[in-house]
Amino acid sequence: MFTRPVPADRLPDLLRAMPKAELHMHIEGSLEPEQMFEFARRNSVALAYSSAQAVREAYVFDNLQSFLDIYHAGTMVLKTEQDFYDMACAYFARAQADNVTHAELFFDTQTHTGHGLSAATVINGLHRACDDAPAKYGLTASLILCFLRHLSEAEAFACLEEAMPLRDKLVGIGLASSEVGHPPEKFAKVFARAKQLGFRLVAHAGEEGPPEYIWNALDILKVERIDHGVQAIKDSRLMQRLIHDKVPLTVCPLSNLKLRVYSNLSQHNIGRMLDAGVVATINSDDPAYFGGYINENFTQTFAALGLNSDRAYQLALNSINASFIDATERARHVDRLNEVFETFR
Repeated sequence: MFTRPVPADRLPDLLRAMPKAELHMHIEGSLEPEQMFEFARRNSVALAYSSAQAVREAYVFDNLQSFLDIYHAGTMVLKTEQDFYDMACAYFARAQADNVTHAELFFDTQTHTGHGLSAATVINGLHRACDDAPAKYGLTASLILCFLRHLSEAEAFACLEEAMPLRDKLVGIGLASSEVGHPPEKFAKVFARAKQLGFRLVAHAGEEGPPEYIWNALDILKVERIDHGVQAIKDSRLMQRLIHDKVPLTVCPLSNLKLRVYSNLSQHNIGRMLDAGVVATINSDDPAYFGGYINENFTQTFAALGLNSDRAYQLALNSINASFIDATERARHVDRLNEVFETFR
């Protein structure tokens, strides 16, 4: 581990320059208002807003559900494989600027099949962008298909079945959408099936839901990573479990702030999580809606909490180690991380 301290005045530059993996971002949540209008014109879709600025002004949320309402309205403009390709490429360009070297994109098909699209339209467009990412943007990327937890398990099974002809284009299965009232165990059977099929497993838990949701995501769904997980700090035994088993948490500080999990970023618990030994990471979640891509999450969080370069290194290293890349790739990313930190000593 890198141990030389970096002067505080150089810390923002270090946060921007250090290579990192992004493990928790919903690609539909990267749809900027300008691109939303571009796709609406392309596909002759009427929008309820007069301008991109009017869309941005609507981004004031009381909770997760109030965000999801406008988020799903925005997905109506996505109609073709090219739309999904272009949306992913726009994110990759921003990720490259933020020195993201690997990204694992969350997406869902259920929203889009509900609009009359096929799962293949969604998956093929996104996967083609992932294939092009190394040459065009200097990063690698893979796809994690999320079930929508406000829908039924039967619908999740149907979603999984429709994706199976494209199974080789997916690395994992996740669980997203409205958390409260939809506990992980609701999806026990479909996650068991996904595990049998060899998918890597993750789930949103403990963002607004209680620590019990994290326990059940681990013990019933058998997930490898917990997305969000900030409520874990309320349960000391759960914290011990996360630390002992080295369960990664993909934390999204600006999302937590925007959705009022915290009223102020200075209240965020990621610093305490790291101090306790939790394998936490920083991610952007839905960056077009929540006020920033991954580097903005890093710089604002570090400024609010007074975190230092040791924590920067740990977070970047955690992101690499928690990713679903192979050991050879992981070693290459760690070497690059060390090289960058060496230049800031």
